[in-house]
Formats: sequence, structure tokens, C-alpha cells
Amino acid sequence: MNTMHNPAHPGDVLREYLGEYSVTEAAQRLGVTRATLSRILNGRAGISADMALRLQQALGTRAQMWLDMQSKHDLWQAEQQPRPTITPFFQQPVLTSD
Repeated sequence: MNTMHNPAHPGDVLREYLGEYSVTEAAQRLGVTRATLSRILNGRAGISADMALRLQQALGTRAQMWLDMQSKHDLWQAEQQPRPTITPFFQQPVLTSD
């Protein structure tokens, strides 16, 4: 399986999109608190569906792009943690050669 190594948090990408806008001004334009946007930009909070739609409107990006980035980041982070032993619900068929 070809997986990405440590995908960027969408907050890092968003910081690039915002360019010279201050966190305060960007938060006002997005209709969120400065603290909410700051948490996203600093990687302490993720992009919600609502925020993805706000970014779509404000930046002209696709909401799905932000959600995909968040999902890839979250999955990679989870894969780095120890995983418990899981018992499959269904037995995988054993393939035999005839």
C-alpha cells in the first residue's frame, strides 16, 4: 500500500492560503472566533465540515479538499499509535490452488 508519510495538517496549508491576513481578520471574514482559527492554524484542532464550507466560500477552494486533507492527516496520526489486537467478524477464505 502506498501511503503518504506524515501528511500536513490542513492548518499548515490554510496558513499559506491566508498569506498576509492576520488571524483576527481571517477569523472575522470566516465568521469564527480568533481562538477557533488559531487552534486550526496551530494544528490543535481539525477542519470540520462547517469550516470546510466556510473556506470554500472565502477562498474559492473545494470543501472536500479540506476534509480530505484532514482525513489523511488523522488517519496517518492514528496509524502511528499502537493498535489493539482485533478479532475479525468474518473469516477470510483460504485460497487453494487446484
